[in-house]
Amino acid sequence: MSHSPALHDTTDIAAYMQALGQAARQAAKHLRRADTGRKNRALKAMAERLDRARQAVLAANAEDMQRGREAGLDDALLDRLALTEARIDAMIDGLHQVAALPDPVGELDGLRARPSGIQVGQMRVPLGVIGIIFESRPNVTVEAASLCLKSGNACILRGGSEARASNAALSECLKAGLQDAGLPAGTVQVVATTDRAAVGELICMPDYVDVIIPRGGKSLIERISREARVPVIKHLDGVCHVYIDATADADKALAIAINAKTQRYGTCNTMETLLVDAPVAGSLLPALAERFAEHGVELRGCERTREVLGDITPALDADWAEEYLAPVLAIKVVDGMDEATAHIERYGSQHTDTIVTQDYSLARRFMAEVDSSSVMVNASTRFADGTEYGLGAEIGISTDKLHARGPVGLEGLTTRKYVVFGDGHVRQ
Repeated sequence: MSHSPALHDTTDIAAYMQALGQAARQAAKHLRRADTGRKNRALKAMAERLDRARQAVLAANAEDMQRGREAGLDDALLDRLALTEARIDAMIDGLHQVAALPDPVGELDGLRARPSGIQVGQMRVPLGVIGIIFESRPNVTVEAASLCLKSGNACILRGGSEARASNAALSECLKAGLQDAGLPAGTVQVVATTDRAAVGELICMPDYVDVIIPRGGKSLIERISREARVPVIKHLDGVCHVYIDATADADKALAIAINAKTQRYGTCNTMETLLVDAPVAGSLLPALAERFAEHGVELRGCERTREVLGDITPALDADWAEEYLAPVLAIKVVDGMDEATAHIERYGSQHTDTIVTQDYSLARRFMAEVDSSSVMVNASTRFADGTEYGLGAEIGISTDKLHARGPVGLEGLTTRKYVVFGDGHVRQ
């Protein structure tokens, strides 16, 4: 398969990105004709190519790791950057899992006859070309490519500069798998330059790119949201709440709160603020504090919380809006659900919020009134995840209201168009 010289020349960033965009747009047209079998063959071929290229991928990652240590990356970033045999196994398994997922493309929904005699329905179709910008984790290269391919989209992937050697090695595996299945190389393209100007070009190419998905820190997502001329699917913060109502089962409340905070600290669906109804604060807070202490969680409390727990750090106003991503938790005692929902509305990020209650009507009110992408009853916020929701793998979580909301799986990478069936019908 021939390639334009511009696809390899990164000296002129604007021209290079335009070339990637043109190749992606052509590939997207080709993908509209690709059936599920062809896409699955490509995914399985990618898995085989990755399996055969393990040593090359690990060697490239070792180069990135050495460069990262020399640059002073902290342990958490180095851990995200690292590839191991087990992580390569997980990427291979992920490709096979995506191949096994139902293909949403081409599904017909709501077909119905109209009085005129025509039949009207909607067909699920790919978005077209998706640009994905991410940091650190090279396995995102494979995850993103697999989900875009299965949903019939071409993609342009721009990983972090710290993972450039790893991403280049993974890119070769993906391109080889596409070639094995007879799909164009433009289906999955990894940006070969670390120049930040490439991101600026990618997010301003509406002729070639249909949607941008940023995966990374708040500053990256804010920049892309501010500068993009292409629609963006994103979330900025994960300021997630658990509200324990006065009717809550104490054991359930304890288990949910501990899990929501301590199961993993660095995820966007981790609880950052705990709201406790005043009538049960005196009995629940000491037990909660004891359990959080076992996990080494620092507590920051409102004045009423500190009256119960004593010498803990006072919570400042900034704490209520903070996504800690760390073993730190803000706690506030509230007077009933009205105060709880008002607090969530003011300080929350419309990501994931939970009520723990035995009152069915209160649970229904909470679900109706809390305007978040996931609202839960008697369950940990950590369930806000594509796999846990039965979507299979996810590209990320969206707190937008258009086009996708919540975990974005294959269906979230598609849209719908109207289709009309007639038999010589003309409008009177």
